[in-house]
Amino acid sequence: MIFDGDCHFCRRWIERWRQQTGDAVEYESSQKVAPQFPEVPASEFQNAVILLTPDGKVYRAAEAVFRSLACGRRRWPLALYEKVPGFASLSEIAYDFVSQHRELASKLTRLLWGRDVRVPTYFVSRRIFLRAIGLIYCIAFVSLWVQVDGLVGARGILPVRQFLPAMEAEYGTRAILALPTICWVNSSNAALHALCGIGVIATVALMAGVIPVIALILCFCSYLSLTIAGQTFLSFQWDILLLETGFLAIFLAPLQWRMARGRDIAISGIALFLLKFLLFKLMFMSGVVKLTSGDDCWWNLTALDYHYWTQPLPTPIAWWADKHPEWFKKFSVAFCLVVEIIVPFFIWAPRRLRLLAAALIVSLQIAIALTGNYCFFNLITIALCVLLIDDVVWRRQREIPGKWTVKSRDFFCRLSGFAAVAVLIITFPLNVWLNYTAIRPEAAWPEPLAALYLYVEPFRIANGYGLFRVMTKERPEIQVEGSADGIDWAVYDFKWKPGNINRAPGWCAPHQPRLDWQMWFAALGGRREESWFANFALRLLQNEPAVTHLLDHNPFASKAPRYIRARLFKYEFTTEEEHRATGAWWKRREIGEYLPEVSLP
Repeated sequence: MIFDGDCHFCRRWIERWRQQTGDAVEYESSQKVAPQFPEVPASEFQNAVILLTPDGKVYRAAEAVFRSLACGRRRWPLALYEKVPGFASLSEIAYDFVSQHRELASKLTRLLWGRDVRVPTYFVSRRIFLRAIGLIYCIAFVSLWVQVDGLVGARGILPVRQFLPAMEAEYGTRAILALPTICWVNSSNAALHALCGIGVIATVALMAGVIPVIALILCFCSYLSLTIAGQTFLSFQWDILLLETGFLAIFLAPLQWRMARGRDIAISGIALFLLKFLLFKLMFMSGVVKLTSGDDCWWNLTALDYHYWTQPLPTPIAWWADKHPEWFKKFSVAFCLVVEIIVPFFIWAPRRLRLLAAALIVSLQIAIALTGNYCFFNLITIALCVLLIDDVVWRRQREIPGKWTVKSRDFFCRLSGFAAVAVLIITFPLNVWLNYTAIRPEAAWPEPLAALYLYVEPFRIANGYGLFRVMTKERPEIQVEGSADGIDWAVYDFKWKPGNINRAPGWCAPHQPRLDWQMWFAALGGRREESWFANFALRLLQNEPAVTHLLDHNPFASKAPRYIRARLFKYEFTTEEEHRATGAWWKRREIGEYLPEVSLP
């Protein structure tokens, strides 16, 4: 391949092609070797690249590029050139245009790619990403571990040892396939603690870079089992997002006993694509469903008039953010929609647009985390953004990335590659349709995809997302009270959800207080829709330590109450004037009864 060595644009792209073709093609500048080929007019070297093959044939321009790439592993461009009508003509027209405007093309290349246009590698990002997923898994396991007895333990609110037999009695063996959890073998408190403990040990190994594939498999199996056992308490979007991310990470992880710098095994392009597509799906669906939900507050940009004070667990900054001027709130909503709907397409763009996408998505996640306690959701999204940053950015070196690759072709690496292909074949059509349903919510699933999704869905490896689809515009809150005589009532205080109007909103993320979160849904849905609430009241009447441990204050620590009731209040943030005058962060008014007085027989 002979190119114009004085052309900055040519030199940049020749470096990329050299990386892709390796030793199969020799690249030389026309200034150096042109005299050796008198059969090619000198003007040809100035206008286009020339490819000379061993059989004496000469190719120029776009065809020369495609044939040289075909000497490596990029055979599909040449196939399009030769077999798709019109593709060859369009390619040559495009090539001639660029050839005549090389200075402009060079500036655009620098603008979009920077100084290095070679195929990006992600070895540093892979190590950071896998360790980040290990940390997030660890947070999730530890956060659940301290609550699991009270939530789904033997004396918890929704005991898993009662849930699974009930499902089996109703659905037979189908229940086991629909609820894939190790708890079918043992659902005792000890088994739940063992699953949390195994998960934590595996996360420590993953963060240390030891046996990453095995550690990820253990994390996924343990957390999936706990998610099924957790029932409504583990039905949040970040739970399924963690499972989907952790599952795909298995195929990105190197098949090594220990991850180490300088001993990197080649990255699975399919696994990297699937994780980037997950980030695209998460952001794109979350944005589009806002506009297709029918909620006008997204179209007129007034969503933040309600969001800060109606979200489940606001932070202290949310109170201050609620006081922003109206124009800034509308700008913030517009920014959110742009980042969620338009920016995800930059994930597939050249380096600098990819980095811009990462920066904007991370900025949005930080803004969300500052104003609301969304557990480890923001951390997962930021971890996925790491995979948009290639090694050129991390290393700031001019070495050829291929020099860092150890191409392992043993049986297990091939098996991992086949497994990644299988995951792509199974999940990609489902994910494409899930994105389509965000645009067309009324669209019916094609029968083959619906049947496939029926088998895949229980494993949480292909999920739909849609955060804040419809903005909540009121904030009902449940106040639970107990009494020994039915006359004097004492309030059960929760650790994080709003209660005392003088208590400031708190910080609990990345920990998730799952009972506090479910109380928010219970207030919105009503007691009949939240059947677990009756079990919660029963445990309070029994003064069950595992459940009262989930609360901030148990006014009946020494003796169980005789009666339990729940009242419903409507909460709002105070204004700046009200806060200065009273010190209160919330104002409220009673709107009715949630649970009438109940007692044990």
